Amino acid sequence: MELLETQDPERQRLIATSDRHKRELEKEVKAISDKTEQVLKNVLVIGGTLAITYFTITQITNVKSKRKKAKETKIENEEAGLLKQPGQDEVVVSEPHRPSFISQIGERIVSQATLVLLDLAKDLLMDYLESRKRKNENP
Repeated sequence: MELLETQDPERQRLIATSDRHKRELEKEVKAISDKTEQVLKNVLVIGGTLAITYFTITQITNVKSKRKKAKETKIENEEAGLLKQPGQDEVVVSEPHRPSFISQIGERIVSQATLVLLDLAKDLLMDYLESRKRKNENP
């Protein structure tokens, strides 16, 4: 019985066709998973870059806004004649101190890491746009 099934040309043709379709489907699934993996890497790099940039900018703007608020409060108190007499509760506005050496190094490392990530994101974006351009030129 088995001998008849393997010698049947129609059955052999169907098995070959089935194998060919299976291989094509496997290739398509692999291509889709590779493309998805590349897109996810790009998203992670760009997202990381944006996150680092956001945190860096918020840290910088918070320091500047605190300094500006402290100066504005001091000027307003002087203009309004709210200088306190000794012995009364005094409002103490602390002047921002000079950043330490370690914090300066940390800021430089963060800025360099941001630049590296932005450069990497730029390269990945350029590669992606080139591949899209090639696909559009060759339909």
